[in-house]
Amino acid sequence: MTTNSDLLRARLEMNRKRLTEQLEQLKASHPVEDRREGSPFGKREEEATEAAELENRLALENRILDQLAAVASALDKFDKGTYGLCESCRQPIDPARLEALPEAKLCVNCKTKQAKNAKGK
Repeated sequence: MTTNSDLLRARLEMNRKRLTEQLEQLKASHPVEDRREGSPFGKREEEATEAAELENRLALENRILDQLAAVASALDKFDKGTYGLCESCRQPIDPARLEALPEAKLCVNCKTKQAKNAKGK
């Protein structure tokens, strides 16, 4: 019989595979290109568009890398036997929260406190 913990680990592993594939596709579809030579006075609009697209692509890449890191951290916790414990208060994270977000690092109370502290700064 498969336990809830086994299902969560399988979901994390599937998420890692999916995110890795997304990152590879993103990099393959937009290889780093050499800057085009041309008049320094021409095509400024095109350059601005390219710069904005690059910025968006890099932001997406960073988001995927952050998600991959969170998944890797959760899988590491499985190996260490600490999966499902809040990193702040060390209490068990509600199984419903882990079901919704298997890579959760904080329980709902600690996450709420963190969000309030971030808002207050």
